[in-house]
Amino acid sequence: MDPPPPPPQQKSWSIHTRREITSKYTIQSRVGSGAYSDVYKALRRSDSLPVALKEIHDYQSAHREIEALQSLSGSQNVVDLHEYFWSEDEDAVLVLEFLPTDLASVIREGKKRGGIEVGEIKRWMVQILCGVDACHRSSIVHRDLKPANLLVSADGVLKLADFGQARILLDPGSVTLNGNPLLNEQITPNPSSVEPPEVILETEIRNQDGSANEEHGSSSKDNFIGELDEFKSKEAMSEIDKETQDGDTSCLATCTTSEAEEDPFGGSFSYEAEGGDDGNGPLTSCVGTRWYRSPELLYGSTKYGPEIDLWSLGCIFAELFSLEPIFPGSSDLDQLGRIFSVLGNLSEEIWPGCSELPDYRIISFSKVENPIGLESCLPNRSPDEINLVKKLLCFNPASRATAMELLHDKYLTEEPLPVPVSELRVPSSRTAQDQDSDDEWGDYRDMGSDSDFDDFGPVNVTATETGFSIRFP
Repeated sequence: MDPPPPPPQQKSWSIHTRREITSKYTIQSRVGSGAYSDVYKALRRSDSLPVALKEIHDYQSAHREIEALQSLSGSQNVVDLHEYFWSEDEDAVLVLEFLPTDLASVIREGKKRGGIEVGEIKRWMVQILCGVDACHRSSIVHRDLKPANLLVSADGVLKLADFGQARILLDPGSVTLNGNPLLNEQITPNPSSVEPPEVILETEIRNQDGSANEEHGSSSKDNFIGELDEFKSKEAMSEIDKETQDGDTSCLATCTTSEAEEDPFGGSFSYEAEGGDDGNGPLTSCVGTRWYRSPELLYGSTKYGPEIDLWSLGCIFAELFSLEPIFPGSSDLDQLGRIFSVLGNLSEEIWPGCSELPDYRIISFSKVENPIGLESCLPNRSPDEINLVKKLLCFNPASRATAMELLHDKYLTEEPLPVPVSELRVPSSRTAQDQDSDDEWGDYRDMGSDSDFDDFGPVNVTATETGFSIRFP
């Protein structure tokens, strides 16, 4: 009699019994694990190329990641999807390029050294901005940007990863950034625009061989700006190339999505609520990692766009400067409280229309009379560095600077210029605390309770016309 199938908690080992995978890849070790995915390091048998095999146990997350990565194929700052295996009765297994470390490890190593050099910070920022801009130009909202999801190759190339919560906004009228349409077919080259990130990063890939690096490393401000402008003439050709690629490269060509069921995402911070976000339907506010989640999401908004990624960028950039998370909330309410203590309370004067957020009239905080400001969170940083973060960490989503706008920010185009990629100090691998987490390879760990009430004293609950209001001291 055949043995019974393994229990669900052992399903992650099914990858070892799948001949279509093991015939092409030699599985070496598991490098990450979570409630909804397991990641293994493997070698491709044909050429011994190191790869990451990501086995995803959640249908919706697998579909989103495959479709997003296929849409972004060729983007230099997005992790490469080589192929995937998916059948009706098996979990999806994505074959990704193997990247040994991430920005979270870079920050931890920088803290041990006493800081990260300004030129290195700028290079990390340029790569992040290029990757985010590639997403937004492709109508993709990542929805879970954080240092642990920004993977780094051994030679310093940073790539966005973990697109399990990403959404591709397909309605031509729904994809806007700061109120303006943001679709590839609507982008018109103009003298003030910079090349899409995949073209800019062609320079960065060439820099890795050393020749272009030397010239770039000693260039002046004018030369650096000229280097960016040099690629404008390629923009039209890049768009033509995209349009002439073979038709439907989406996983929709081989997979059915109409019957997809929404499952909550696991993890210490990162999750998505059950129902309501089926891949093409309404958005949900319960996405992203709490420390990097925008105020509109914390207030329950389901009407948002790429601007939520821009808030996450502000948190990441602040962390690069201070080497500590700027808003490390232990619950969603504590997260809001930490934001208000720095930026002040959210109000109609600051963000017209914020009172229409679903939970705005349900949860209220006492007025913060003297918010400490971003300057107190970023001591010993220059005014330009603080202003860069301020352009992203603002309550009104329409006021947040886009990734492309920040690539032109004077902070990135003035001395000291971004160092060549080859000069970045890259940790050899993730640190031990990165292992066995719920995200791509690693994650920050939530060491405390997730209760929204643990960090507060007495609360006042009052009846309202629509239900009740909770007021925190």
